[in-house]
Amino acid sequence: MQITGTHINYYFVCHRKLWLFANGIHMEHTSELVDEGRLIHETSYPRRAERYQEISMEGIKIDYYDPGTSTVHEIKKTGKMEQAHEWQVKYYLYVLRKNGIQDPKGFLEYPRLKQTKELELQEKDIEEIERIRQEIDQIVASEKAPEKNKKSICRKCSYHDFCWVDEV
Repeated sequence: MQITGTHINYYFVCHRKLWLFANGIHMEHTSELVDEGRLIHETSYPRRAERYQEISMEGIKIDYYDPGTSTVHEIKKTGKMEQAHEWQVKYYLYVLRKNGIQDPKGFLEYPRLKQTKELELQEKDIEEIERIRQEIDQIVASEKAPEKNKKSICRKCSYHDFCWVDEV
């Protein structure tokens, strides 16, 4: 299976969500929050598309990449899932590096919060990504979805009704 940035993100958010997504159950199209995130992405930096490239390789899609500085720009709505966001960007840097890009760096941007975080790929990150990739493969290959694990984020998840429809 080709692992994407979404797989990495969902690995940190919820293993059940990861399994459902990887096994073809896509609920993002039903989520107003996903639509809101897409709108923030499209409107926060209107001139960025003129300056940067969109690139796709090995299952990842980087919307804003500056080839002159080997820099990835990833825009997110809120910082609530910051760990997942950081690893998603690090995964992009990992794939770029595997494809011969020297010392790529990334910026995780939260326009609503007016915050930007610079990220670089360390050797320990590469080891961790390789471990995470193996664990994702194991989760996805499982016959059954991981058990539900009620978290505060479940209420706003696009998979909420799928997971919790029988709950009162």
